[in-house]
Amino acid sequence: MRAMRLHAPRRALEFDEVAAPEPGAGEVLLEVRACGVCRTDLHIADGELAGGRLPIVPGHEIVGTVAARGEGAKRFATGARVGVPWLGWSCGECGHCRAGRENLCDRARFTGFDRDGGYAEYAIADERFCFALPEAYGDVEAAPLLCAGLIGYRALAMAGDARRVGIYGFGAAAHIVAQVAAWQGRELYAFTRPGDADAQAFARKLGCRWAGGSDGPAPEELDAALLFAPVGALVPLALAATRKGGSVVCAGIHMSDIPSFPYSLLWGERSVRSVANLTRRDGEEFLRLAPLARVRTEVRRYALGEANAALADLRRGALNGAAVLVP
Repeated sequence: MRAMRLHAPRRALEFDEVAAPEPGAGEVLLEVRACGVCRTDLHIADGELAGGRLPIVPGHEIVGTVAARGEGAKRFATGARVGVPWLGWSCGECGHCRAGRENLCDRARFTGFDRDGGYAEYAIADERFCFALPEAYGDVEAAPLLCAGLIGYRALAMAGDARRVGIYGFGAAAHIVAQVAAWQGRELYAFTRPGDADAQAFARKLGCRWAGGSDGPAPEELDAALLFAPVGALVPLALAATRKGGSVVCAGIHMSDIPSFPYSLLWGERSVRSVANLTRRDGEEFLRLAPLARVRTEVRRYALGEANAALADLRRGALNGAAVLVP
């Protein structure tokens, strides 16, 4: 099969011909129909996330059809369409797993990081960590739901019943969670790169009451702020915009260092917390909710061999919505 593989950090992916994988016990072989390009892929390619396997096939927003099943794999029939997320396996035995917090498992394995992902014509997945996909979405439109959608959903859930919600960084995750939050009746305020008029117009189109640069003040005091931009300097700015008792939720897997800030910004029972990965329960809940909220993903298609171009466009902020590779 053909696959785009990362051989070393900070180097372009290479278009390789490799042997197609074979499913082991409890696994399914998927013919990849689409794979989203996530900012986490960019962090891996740029060497900002250490510890993964090399060479690796990136990609963890996989939509595929079951081409073969390994021994004991019975959950999905051959030909079924499924989605594969970032969390590819967890031990099921540790305290976190037993408590339903498998996203915190210390032995977890991640798709496109230490298990080959979906920048390829075929991919292997543990059937327990695959999702049935809503029929309302085509292959390309469904792909961003599998990480951008799931992480946004988990971050919004951590904001509790916050009514006025600020969104910092209006990329793939933000454009999905904004639709969910608007459907829930929340007031949304989008903070983009300074001067990015296109992103601000895009945010208003998706239901945000206000959109402006992240370097300016919020027009209203926020109940919560969701940070999708991997910029630590935004944390003090978000705290300053958030009311007493409010929360700042950092939704990225990687972020630049948070600068020191006066305690007065945190005082008043404000909180700063992070989102780590996702659980299968998150996926099941969100994939039921997305069609009800009439979530629509804005996508730009790229051929498999154009993965480096997709990553470059993501790196320079040239996308409204999500990039998706189509083998």
